Amino acid sequence: MKIYGIKNCDTVKKARKWLDEQGIAYEFHDFRKDGLDDALLSNWEEAVGWEILINRRGTTWRKLPDEVRDTISAQSAHDIMLENPSIIKRPVVEHEGSVSVGFKADEWAKQFSNA
Repeated sequence: MKIYGIKNCDTVKKARKWLDEQGIAYEFHDFRKDGLDDALLSNWEEAVGWEILINRRGTTWRKLPDEVRDTISAQSAHDIMLENPSIIKRPVVEHEGSVSVGFKADEWAKQFSNA
């Protein structure tokens, strides 16, 4: 299992704490510090869609100019996420060939009960 996010993100902290409490092993990748490459982002977009990956509740989204937010497309979203990974909803989890986004303890309990 590999968890992608930003170390200081509250949701990522909760997710990592939950995994630790469940005794589930994982590798953590801080995409602000360790980077995010085009191929990896493309894989996530293919798996879950760019619309799921964009965090429209965060400050990074709100700081975008209105015209960028109003006309966002798959390509512009891809470029924005590569330039500023903090706009990606967190955490992104790769587990047994699947990709999921976000943290909800009850959903994770079902999804990772055999991890």
